[in-house]
Amino acid sequence: MATRADLPHPEAPRPVHARFPFTAIVGQDEMKAALLIAAVDPGIGGVLVQGHRGTGKSTAVRALAGVLPPLVVDAACRYGCDPTANGARCDECHAREHAGARARARRAPVPVVDLPLGATEDRVVGALDLERALRTGEKAYEPGLLARAHRGFLYVDEVNLLEDHLVDLLLDVSQSGENVVEREGLSVRHPARFVLVGSGNPEEGDLRPQLLDRFGVSVEVTTPADPDARVEAVLRRDAFDRDPEGFARQWARAEATVRRRVTDARSRIGAVAVPHAVLRRGAELCARLGTDGVRGELTLLRAARATAAYDGASVVDDGHLRRVASMALRHRLRRDPLDDAGSSARVERAVGELFGAAVV
Repeated sequence: MATRADLPHPEAPRPVHARFPFTAIVGQDEMKAALLIAAVDPGIGGVLVQGHRGTGKSTAVRALAGVLPPLVVDAACRYGCDPTANGARCDECHAREHAGARARARRAPVPVVDLPLGATEDRVVGALDLERALRTGEKAYEPGLLARAHRGFLYVDEVNLLEDHLVDLLLDVSQSGENVVEREGLSVRHPARFVLVGSGNPEEGDLRPQLLDRFGVSVEVTTPADPDARVEAVLRRDAFDRDPEGFARQWARAEATVRRRVTDARSRIGAVAVPHAVLRRGAELCARLGTDGVRGELTLLRAARATAAYDGASVVDDGHLRRVASMALRHRLRRDPLDDAGSSARVERAVGELFGAAVV
């Protein structure tokens, strides 16, 4: 079994990529917080980002890769399995282990994979070469986007326009954590655990309720109203477009700081305490809003705990709960014909009634 002891330090210098830095995005604090929370605890579920075009949705998601700590992967595994995770590796890793091969660990960037709207099912799930199988008896499989996204993030821009058969496919895989490809009596399966991130403009269509329910948190982004913030956003984008690598170097220290905070939060989160009183207030909030089931409370718990871990706190308090309440609950509210306030306003109103008007 491989160990992590001999691997290069995770903060070793990385090659500069022409990717807009996550920390250089002006404003959009809730969106950035939601993505970082999911990076600290992928168990929170997916992240849905809704807003008009040009508000930085896609830029933020793709920039996230720059602040994610690298993964430890089995160098021989094409799915990027963790060589130290005995029960969560693919069949090929287990076969190599049973054959006596020693896993060799290496560090790899966390995958942030785009799933385009026009993707075919074979491109998403992977393709089996039936002709080769019939000719040689060998099962030849070309992994798809789900395999590439394993242990990382799968991003769907304009997710509300995704075709139904791909939505069904994502629902199945996100629930099981496994991708199964079956063609003409041949079958291949591999682990496919990823954080689903979707973005879209709500004016262009609604999400299917089943898919909406799969997103742990939901955020709304708008164009900054402050002229100074708009000017700063334009200046940074222009500077990046003129010299991407130079601009990235200017933000490298800020990116490294966020990366260290995510790393520390992941190592700390298991020890973060959640008092019963905080859990009770989360349940009261969900009861006031009439959310169905207990998925809202569960997301509140995990998001507040991840926020506390990212802040370096050892105990979750009401402040953490308030900060994540809107993103955890706004997409779980039923339409109320007697209340024309938006879902975000309804959550904020309930939070104010429960916690008072204190500023966090």
